[in-house]
Amino acid sequence: MGNVRPTYIKRVAKELVRRYPEQFTDDFEHNKQKVAELTDVSSTMMRNRIAGYVTRYRKHVEA
Repeated sequence: MGNVRPTYIKRVAKELVRRYPEQFTDDFEHNKQKVAELTDVSSTMMRNRIAGYVTRYRKHVEA
């Protein structure tokens, strides 16, 4: 069993990847910085959850 993520985290992450596909990689630390730059998320926990989903999403799409 994996983590169940709320729909808004998935929606924001997929929208970021759709708008800026060249900005994100499969490295969490890099994605964390990019999410902070490209969004106005004030919560560190929310930023990390979005960056984590972006990382998993990119790995899944590339595979």
